[in-house]
Order: sequence, then structure tokens, then C-alpha cells
Amino acid sequence: MRINRDRLMDALEQLARIGAYEDAGFRGVRRLALTDEDAAARRLVIDWYKDAGLTVNTDAIGNTYADRPGKDNTLQPVMAGSHVDSVPTGGRFDGVLGVLSALETVRTLNDNNITTNHPLTIAFFTDEEGCRFGTDMLGSAVATGRIPLEKALRLTDADGRTVGEELERIGFNGPEPVNQRRPAAFVECHVEQGPILAREGFDLGVVTGVQGISWRRLTITGAAAHAGATPMNYRKDAGLAAARINVEIRRMCDSGDFGPDMRATMGVIRPEPGSVNVIPGRVVATVDLRNPDEKALEAAENALDQFIEKLAADAGLHITSEQTARTPPVAFDEKVQTVIAAVADDLGLKHRPIIAGAGHDAQEWSRLCPTAMIFTPGENDGISHNPRELSTPKQCGDAADALCNTILRLAGADA
Repeated sequence: MRINRDRLMDALEQLARIGAYEDAGFRGVRRLALTDEDAAARRLVIDWYKDAGLTVNTDAIGNTYADRPGKDNTLQPVMAGSHVDSVPTGGRFDGVLGVLSALETVRTLNDNNITTNHPLTIAFFTDEEGCRFGTDMLGSAVATGRIPLEKALRLTDADGRTVGEELERIGFNGPEPVNQRRPAAFVECHVEQGPILAREGFDLGVVTGVQGISWRRLTITGAAAHAGATPMNYRKDAGLAAARINVEIRRMCDSGDFGPDMRATMGVIRPEPGSVNVIPGRVVATVDLRNPDEKALEAAENALDQFIEKLAADAGLHITSEQTARTPPVAFDEKVQTVIAAVADDLGLKHRPIIAGAGHDAQEWSRLCPTAMIFTPGENDGISHNPRELSTPKQCGDAADALCNTILRLAGADA
């Protein structure tokens, strides 16, 4: 079974116009969760769902599900989906490739008058990125029971707006209760967001699992003072402390003490008062730690805590560390991986197993049902969260073909 690649690429192009922006000749998207742009993207996808004959429902956290009956509707549905929200500097494929390849699967089944044994559900989930309200995979985490709905609705953005208020404002505080969907299997198609598949010449990645992720917000308090009048040995420089933490997390990765796949990033550094001639008296910074091994991730968290405690004592600073997100490593279902690999072989697509370096909705659903992911390579070294993010029509089409045929096999209608 082959999907309609022109139709898939047309849908990707239409969705990319919502929240579009230009940067150095490249076109990206800015659709932060629960903004007007996110709402417009949601409505367009819902229109497509309805045009495909699907029954659409939205739950209380804004996750939106589109259901297609099967031959035996007493069976649990096979589900596929992803997200339509983006980071502030988003690309055109992150998340939406999974949403639209699932839609294209349904359209292809309609074209060929195929009804699967299991019913099908395709979906998009609220605030996968986490960059507005501080908790990634939010909708999926609520839907699968990791985060209570009441807690999620109280989360606030930088302007003090809550998730609950914004869901109501854009009209996506749906009537369906959360945490009631129990799929027979879940498959997510996604861009790799890294260089491995393209550099090694693979058409697809069969995702074996997701790295554990630990996010924390650091508040470093020293003393603001005159940059010229304060000798170096009298300073309580919050900016210097942030720099030392940044250097330390890189050293931790390079040391090998936490395994070969340890990754760490200080993605936010905000010095105050932010003046060229004032020593920073306060810095708010973030640290993102990732590792596919839970024990190694815990060891890295403990090592960073010890470093921060010693740094604060030695420099006469006050440093608080708040955990803002924590997800353990996830191992995906081997049987679903085997189906994806067999489909890729039948389609003549070169594939390899790969670990997901980023968090994904699939990791949340893996708690409830057999789950795996399909990665497609990207151009420009697989760059993502950037307007240079690019997967070619062939790459997108190959991934969608793989998703379509995987769903057919899991749902009991091999083609």
C-alpha cells in the first residue's frame, strides 16, 4: 500500500502557512501551544478529519481524537498521532508529519475502500513541546495519567495565563474525560531531529525507546555591583556561576562517567539587571539533562546537585534548583518495532534501530499499550527546532508509507 505523496506534501504546505515566519531566507513556524496560531492549525486539521469521514472528539486538556470504525468495534483501536504546536523557532515538519501521515493513512484507506479489523484513532495532543507552560508532552501525560488534569490546568505561562484559561479562550476545553482511551497499539511517525540517519544513509529509523529527560530551573542570586569599581575578588557574580555550571555539564558529558549517550544543555541564561556595566546580581537559567539509562541519569542529577551546592558555598551565592520536568527513559515494544522493520523491508527501505534523543508523545502512550515510533531523516544534518528543518518529499513519503502499512498490520488488514 502506498500513500498519496502529493496530497501529503500539500497538507504539510497548507499547515506550514499557519504561524509562518521567515529567517535568513528559510521559512519556519511559530505556533506555541494554545495560542491563536495553534488554534488555527487545530481547526484546519479537524476540518480534514471530518472531510475524511472521521468522528472527532476533544478532551478536557485539548487532545483531539478522530475515530474510524473497524470491522469489530469491540476491539481496542490502533492509534497514531503527534502534535501541531511548535517551539518559538519551529520547523515545518516537527510533529505535523506524524499528524498528517496518520491522516494520509486514513485517506488512503478510504481511497481503497479498506476497513481494518480494529477501529482506528488518529490524534493530535496538546503542548508536546512544553516551551510555553514548562511541561513537555503535557496533553499526552494527562491523557495517560502521569499528570493530574487539575495540576495541568493550573500551569502558567510567562504572562501568568493558565492552561485552563487558554484552553477555554481558544475553544478546546473539550467535553471528553481524560484518561479513558486505551489503544491496542500506538505508533508515531516523526522527523529524527538529528544527523544519524542521513549521515549513515538510512531511509528510516525504527525507534527503540526515548532518553530520560530531566529539566530544572536554576535561580542564582549574588550581588549586582559596578563593573568598574568592584575588584574581581570582591564580586558575587551570578553570571560567572551560570557559566561555571554550563562548563561543568559539558565536562560531565565528555567525561564518560555517565555513559556514552549523556547529553546536557543550558538553554536559557537570563542575567539581571542585564546591563553592560553591571555585574549580574541574579541569573535565571535552565539545565536539560538526557540519558537513555535511568541510573546514569540519576547519577548525573546527583553530581550536578553536588557541584551546585559546592559552587554556591565557595562563591557566597544562593542557588535554588527547581525540577520542572522529569521523564524516565522508555523502552518501546519489541513486537511493534519488528512490525515496522518488516514493513520497511517490504517497502525496500533501508532502516536501523535508533534511540530518540528528544521527548515524544509516544513515550507517554507506551505506559498504556504497545508503542513504537518511525523516524525519517532530515536534510541540513537533521536540524530541528529551526526554520532550516527539512525532510524531502521522498523522506516524508517513505515514512508515511511505513506508517500506513504498519497500521494495516497492527489493525488486521495487511495490504
